[in-house]
Amino acid sequence: MTVLVDDAIWPAHGRLWAHLVSDSDLDELHAFAAQQGIPRRAFDLDHYDVPADALPRLLAAGAVHVSGKELTRRLIRSGLRIRARDRG
Repeated sequence: MTVLVDDAIWPAHGRLWAHLVSDSDLDELHAFAAQQGIPRRAFDLDHYDVPADALPRLLAAGAVHVSGKELTRRLIRSGLRIRARDRG
């Protein structure tokens, strides 16, 4: 499994946010996020929303930085992607 993180460009709640995903396994993604102090409430069906200040810690723990487009491509390829129209 590879954990991927993109750039923190999404504004919300006075901060910038990035996405943290797995390219193969949600259970391992949840374990990685928990080990790095990312709360489960930050999980949104196929990704975690993570604040910009968490990026150095996530990268040091082994997450791989990719562009937003690459993150989306790899999430789709993994079969884990939940399309916007399917989010209810």
